[in-house]
Amino acid sequence: MIPLRGSGVAPSPASGRLAEHVRRASSEPAASALTADRLYRFFRTGEEETLALQGVSLTVNPGETVAVVGPSGCGKSTLLGCLAGLDEPDGGTVRVGGQRLSHRPEAERARLRAQRIGVLLQNRNLLPHLDVRANIELARTAGRVGPWRRGFTENLGARVMELLERVGLSTRAHAYASELSGGELARAGLAVALANDPDIVLADEPTGELDGDSERHVLELLRDRAGAGAALLVVTHSTRVVAIADRVIHLHDGMLTS
Repeated sequence: MIPLRGSGVAPSPASGRLAEHVRRASSEPAASALTADRLYRFFRTGEEETLALQGVSLTVNPGETVAVVGPSGCGKSTLLGCLAGLDEPDGGTVRVGGQRLSHRPEAERARLRAQRIGVLLQNRNLLPHLDVRANIELARTAGRVGPWRRGFTENLGARVMELLERVGLSTRAHAYASELSGGELARAGLAVALANDPDIVLADEPTGELDGDSERHVLELLRDRAGAGAALLVVTHSTRVVAIADRVIHLHDGMLTS
């Protein structure tokens, strides 16, 4: 019970500890959405060994947009693959919201990715034998089991149509990847990446082949997701992507240079 002012009843030690805990919790920074600690990745071809990542460490916080830049072949796509759990680092760890993603069975990585991460790859994410709507539905429901699944399936159709409208493809719901233009492919792939309301969005050159209007549209959608609290990391060569980033990370020969 909270004592009335002037009642002469002193607060208990337990209530004092609770108040101190609340005060500290409110003053502590939010946990990182994505953390990479000393990532190493190498590839061997015959007698030659290539170090694609050399001790890369980074964090991305909720609501933050980070651009990763560097010359072709510097390890950007390899880094994104490790951060997404699509590839395993040879050393170091990746954590998503405090949960370890790396060095776990592939099925566990896939389940955690489906629940927490939206990935936009250069191939635009679409399975060629499914139409746009079915691709989004699959991404929306993948990995959602038990209590996770109910809220994601009850209004599945409405959520899919909402996404299609947001990316400007409401009239292309039943089109296949082979029937879409480059700009439509980019927007459809983005809808797939955003389908599971991810805490983290990882995008590999999301605007690489787009015209100015399409690029602006994709960037607006990505920033909207960051504005909703998602952590956003984008591998890019685009000056427009760099311009919207809160922070820029430079990668060179598999190492951070700034």
